[in-house]
Amino acid sequence: MKQFSTFFGGILAVFALSFVGLVMIPQVQLGNLQPFVDEDAGDIYPINAGGEAAQGRHVYAANGCIYCHTQQVRDPYNGADILRKWGTRRTVARDYIYAEPALLGNMRNGPDLANIGTRKDEKDGFKYTQAWHYLHLYNPQLVSPGSSMPSFAYLFEKRKIVGERAIDALDLTGNDAPEAGYEVVPSAAARSLVALLLTLDHSHPLKEAGASAPEQPKAGAAAASPSPAAGAVTK
Repeated sequence: MKQFSTFFGGILAVFALSFVGLVMIPQVQLGNLQPFVDEDAGDIYPINAGGEAAQGRHVYAANGCIYCHTQQVRDPYNGADILRKWGTRRTVARDYIYAEPALLGNMRNGPDLANIGTRKDEKDGFKYTQAWHYLHLYNPQLVSPGSSMPSFAYLFEKRKIVGERAIDALDLTGNDAPEAGYEVVPSAAARSLVALLLTLDHSHPLKEAGASAPEQPKAGAAAASPSPAAGAVTK
């Protein structure tokens, strides 16, 4: 009986310590985390976007975007995310204060989206605009040839043009263009999803984020020291 009590007490102790270490301590450390505020500079981060962006978070989750995209930039010593221009620093807990739910993701069949709201194309230097996102959702091949992303055309609707063409109607050509007198416009779900994507920006400098990208190897050392991106995978 004494041995049973000792065994049972040991099990309870293990569960109690696990609960304290995995639940209570993180809650004390992060549960009351507040936005960064610099009153002198009038700087507050993050800002609670709310509105359509908040609705878009649920559309993002409902349509399975989380299965192919992450929203977490790894530090430069554990991945090549910063070298891929997916962010200027690693993401930290403060970035997700208003993210309910937090859409961290666990696979990367597509690029990380933590900073898609401010990302620029390396070749053309343009931001990924609202119009670009609509086309990408409707038919990814129109703006990203070879993409494995499925079409989300069901988030759009074709309707007859009454009066002037809608300001957010898609500029479609070829086989994607609707018949004369009709237009393709985003639904409320598509508008809210794109509103969310345009707010995603985890680039604000934060002390707890530490250093940004590691120093690039010098030209003479390139052969002896492989790039951190060498052999990296995107999943």
